[in-house]
Amino acid sequence: MAIRIKARSGESAEQMMRRFKKLCEKEGLTKDIKRRAYYEKPSERKQRAMRKSVKRRQQLGQAPVPRRPRV
Repeated sequence: MAIRIKARSGESAEQMMRRFKKLCEKEGLTKDIKRRAYYEKPSERKQRAMRKSVKRRQQLGQAPVPRRPRV
């Protein structure tokens, strides 16, 4: 996935960079790069996802999902 920017007439390099950064942010590239900067174990990824869903449910006023008992 390549992001290409063409210079508009009368556009400075700073304006082009600003537009490029906005496109990268919109595509989610900066978040992805930060997320992949360090290895995250699959179990930690699942825990983070669960915390995020619990928080989202609390904000919506829904009951939290009951946890499965460990065997």
